[in-house]
Amino acid sequence: MPANSFWKTLDALLQTHAVVIDRPAGSTHPRYPDFYYPLDYGYLEGTAGGDGQGIDVWLGSGDRTRLSGVVCTVDTVKSDAELKLLAGCTAAEMETILRVHNSGPQAALLLPAPPQCA
Repeated sequence: MPANSFWKTLDALLQTHAVVIDRPAGSTHPRYPDFYYPLDYGYLEGTAGGDGQGIDVWLGSGDRTRLSGVVCTVDTVKSDAELKLLAGCTAAEMETILRVHNSGPQAALLLPAPPQCA
């Protein structure tokens, strides 16, 4: 039951907070120009993630109101760890996101949402 509660709670956050896209697909990170965003990326307005900013969200080509999974990241340059939501992502898009976060000083783990969430 705890795992089901985890996914339902994340889905509730996605359903009740607006997504702000501040890094559209094709853009680069303002401080790390080698970091390229292959998909739209933003955050949930009115939330707080591990870095004190809004909870990060990757947006895929599907239904962006549906939780697809999460990526747990660790970054040795920023000395932080975060949970990033994936919304409307296909399996291929989730693998692309995982590759992005498993490069350079970062490492990541992908947790796909169970079928009842996706």
